[in-house]
Amino acid sequence: MEHSTTTIEKTDRGLAATAAAFVMLTKPRIIELLLITTVPSMIVAKGGMPDLWLVLVTVAGGTLAAGGANTFNMYIDRDIDRLMKRTQGRPLVTGAVSPRAALLFGFALEITAFVLFVTWVNLLAGLLAVGACLFYVFVYSLWLKRTSKQNIVIGGAAGAAPALIGWAAVTGSLALSPILLFAIIFFWTPPHFWALAIKYADDYEAASVPMLPVLVSIRSTAIQMFGYSVVVIAFSLWFHVVAGTSFLYLTVALVGGVFFLWRTLGLLRRPNAVEAMKVFTFSIVYLGALFIAIAIDVLVFGAVS
Repeated sequence: MEHSTTTIEKTDRGLAATAAAFVMLTKPRIIELLLITTVPSMIVAKGGMPDLWLVLVTVAGGTLAAGGANTFNMYIDRDIDRLMKRTQGRPLVTGAVSPRAALLFGFALEITAFVLFVTWVNLLAGLLAVGACLFYVFVYSLWLKRTSKQNIVIGGAAGAAPALIGWAAVTGSLALSPILLFAIIFFWTPPHFWALAIKYADDYEAASVPMLPVLVSIRSTAIQMFGYSVVVIAFSLWFHVVAGTSFLYLTVALVGGVFFLWRTLGLLRRPNAVEAMKVFTFSIVYLGALFIAIAIDVLVFGAVS
């Protein structure tokens, strides 16, 4: 009896570990940040809170689509992930998941996401979600990541797509407001990711990945990060004008933008990994606060989209 119980417990632990490995393939932390940008875009498009079912299906579809794209990325990067200390614990490196299983899992997620979008949301949202996946896989992962120092700049378009998807889910079309939200995320991505790449520059160099901090000095990287941060703030203020948000969003955009610049200036003055991680951490807070402010602003004061 004890032997039987022990066997069942081991089986349960094995299944739990396998499930956790498949979840890890989807990069859930990245997905969380993507979803923070989806729902506020839906709220602005509606001019208030959209139907709860539509929000849930859109979030579910977006989660599956992003998870599938991230799974394909891990499948493609499994060779260089072995060379980088930061990624040596990933499932395809440790053998917790086989390459074939990961590939099938990625396809299953993408197909399910597209079916969800087309069935319960609309075709445009589904095409945008699948398009973002294809861009992330073929343009970023297979092409730019290993060949260009501008890899994360152009590749960041995939991460900015949720702003478009959220809007399209509500309206079935696109407009200037979601394009501005897309631009905010697009230009936010380089300073955010380069800050992390500064800390792990040795990893990227070992894997022959031409991230900007590998090719130029930290100071030179910080100068470009500062430039992109200025552009992000400009687009955040342009959105205020177009969407007709109130003082609430404007205050968050201005104060958050000033602190974002202050952090990048700190890196410029003291070009080291510690300062870089301060930029990385605050960049997440800044983007989250900006989009949460958008949602609250519309729900409380209304907005002209």
